[in-house]
Amino acid sequence: MNPADSPEPSASDHVYNRVFWLAFAANLTMVTCNSMTFRFAELVVFLGGKDGTTGDIVQAGMFGAMLCRLVLGQMLDRYGTRTVWVMSCLLFALACLTFFLSDRISWVMYVARVAFATGLAGMSTAGIVHVQNQCPYHRRTEIIGNFGSSGFVGMALGSQIGDLLYRLDVATKLKFELIFGIPILLMAGYLVIVMLITRDDVHVRPPETPGPHRLIFKYWPGVIVLVALSMGVSFAVTTVFLPRVTSERNLGGIGTFFLGYCASAFLFRVASSRWSGRFGRPNLLLMGLAGHAIGHGLLAHATSQWHLVIPALCGGFGHAMLFPSVVSLGSGTFPREYRGTGTTIVLGFTELGVALSAPIMGRIIDHCREAGWPDPFRPMFHISAASTVLVAIVYAWSSRGWHDDELGGPRASGPETPDALPSNTVPITGAQPTPGVNVAAMEDTGRMVQELAG
Repeated sequence: MNPADSPEPSASDHVYNRVFWLAFAANLTMVTCNSMTFRFAELVVFLGGKDGTTGDIVQAGMFGAMLCRLVLGQMLDRYGTRTVWVMSCLLFALACLTFFLSDRISWVMYVARVAFATGLAGMSTAGIVHVQNQCPYHRRTEIIGNFGSSGFVGMALGSQIGDLLYRLDVATKLKFELIFGIPILLMAGYLVIVMLITRDDVHVRPPETPGPHRLIFKYWPGVIVLVALSMGVSFAVTTVFLPRVTSERNLGGIGTFFLGYCASAFLFRVASSRWSGRFGRPNLLLMGLAGHAIGHGLLAHATSQWHLVIPALCGGFGHAMLFPSVVSLGSGTFPREYRGTGTTIVLGFTELGVALSAPIMGRIIDHCREAGWPDPFRPMFHISAASTVLVAIVYAWSSRGWHDDELGGPRASGPETPDALPSNTVPITGAQPTPGVNVAAMEDTGRMVQELAG
C-alpha cells in the first residue's frame, strides 16, 4: 500500500530504511542533473539572447510550472506518487533533449523551459511526499531535512561537473551539448530507482479530490508564503545569474561557490535536524533569511574567487534552515490525504518567487550595463538582500507570541492534526506539548543517530 494511504507510523518506526536511502539516491541524481544546467543563461547568450531574455524564458518556465502544479497536486492525491514521479522524470529528460538540440532562441525554448520546470517540480514534490508520509508526525521536519541534504551533495557535484565541461577546450556548442546531454543519460538511472521505490505501491484514491483552489482557501498556509517567495528570489540570483557574474568578473566559475554552499548546507542540515524542537521553526526561518541576506550582500562586492567562500557558507546555512521548515509549516496546514496538494502549493510559491524576480533581475543587469555601470550585477545583489530583510521583518512581526508545535519534542499521543499556525491561518485542535526537558525527544535523538549509522 502507498504510505500516504497507510496509518500514521509510530514513533518507534525505523524511518531511515531502504526506501529512504533509495529516495535519497534518486534526489541526489535529480539535483546533480539540474545543477549541471545552471549554465542555461550562458546558453541563451551563446544563442544570441541577453540577460533579460534569460529572465523571460525562466519566468515562462516558472509560470508554466505553477499552472501545472494546480493539476500536479490533484494528480498526486488522485493517482499517487508513482504515476506523477515517472511522468515528471520523462518530461524533464525531454526538456534537456530540446536544449541539447537548440540552435537559436525561439518559442521552442520557452516551451522546453516550461517542461523542464514542471518535470523538476513533479520529481521533487513526489519525492518529498513519499518520504514524509512514512514517518511519525513529529519527525516530518527532520525527515524532510535529511532527505533534502542529498540535494546539497548533488548541487555541489553537478556544478563542479558543469564547470569542468564548460572549461573543456572544445567548440562552445559541444560544451552545451555535453552539459544538457549527460543529464538525459542520468535520468535513465533515476527512473530505475523510482520504479524500485514505488514498485509495491497500491494507491487508494481519497473519496473526494477537491480542486486546488478550494484547498488553498480552506487550508491557506499564511505568511509562510512570503518566506517561500523570498527563497525563490534567492534561487533566481544564485542559480540563474551567478554563473554570468562569475564569467564577467573572471571569478573562476560557479564550482567554488556551490561547493561551499552545499558543504555548509549539508553540515548545518545534519546538525540542525532537531533544532526545530529546540528553537522553534519561526526562529529557524529568521536565521535562514539572515543567512541569505548576508550572503547576497557579500556577493555584491566579490572580486576574486576566494570572496565567494563566505557568501557560499552563509547561503548554505540559510538554505539548511529555511527549506525543511517552510515545507513542514506550509504543508502541515493540509490534512494527510491532501498532503500532496499542500506540498505542491508551498513549493509553487518558491517557483513564483523565481518567476517574478528573474526577469526583473535580468532587466536590472541589462539597464545598468547600458547605463555604463562598471559592475552591472551589484544592484541586483543589493535589491535581493534588501527584499530578504524586509520579508524577515514582516515574518518576525506576524509570528510574535506564536508557540510552535514542535518545541519540546513530539506532541502528545492522538491523531495527526495540522501544525499550529499564526492566528491568520486555519486554527487547529489537539494537545500541545509541554516545553522543557523531554525524555522522548532525547530518546528520539539517540535512535536517529543509530538509524543513520546503519
